[in-house]
Amino acid sequence: MSKKQNKTPEEILEETSAEETEVTPEEAETPAEPAEKSEAEKLTEELATQKNNYLRLAAEYDNYRKRTQQEKLSLYADATAKAVEKLLPLLDSINAALAAPTESENERQGIELIANQLKKCLEDLGVEGFGEIGDTFDPMIHNAISRTDSDELPQSSIAMVFQKGFKIGDKVIRPAMVQVANC
Repeated sequence: MSKKQNKTPEEILEETSAEETEVTPEEAETPAEPAEKSEAEKLTEELATQKNNYLRLAAEYDNYRKRTQQEKLSLYADATAKAVEKLLPLLDSINAALAAPTESENERQGIELIANQLKKCLEDLGVEGFGEIGDTFDPMIHNAISRTDSDELPQSSIAMVFQKGFKIGDKVIRPAMVQVANC
């Protein structure tokens, strides 16, 4: 090894201060940027870039997580809606059987028991019925079959329900078929 490489920092400092150089007026006006500062600035910029990339990646992941969670809920609601849609004719038949006269009280109680069990299952799945007489007509969830004049009901309210509607949350499984009142 040479002597130059084995110098201590104090020796190097003494050599540089011993070498007096002349400074021109132009050099005195423009401050010289030390190499360390530009390296520190580069590292600071790189850190800021990496932090920005990290924050973007974290935001993308959060959006992805929320989107997939929403898709799972949507898939569940769609699958439940399709299954319930297939069961609604059974519910309509049971309700028609309840409305029809029966020969014995035991038959009627049996039909009521089945109807209550099916309604409980639908409630557990989050299915809600809608379309009652007196409700305000909403073309988004009701299917108007006819209009009638009625002094007893307000305008644009349901006068008669032909088929009850069902929904899960905001998703309409089957619109209610109704008659709308005019004044």
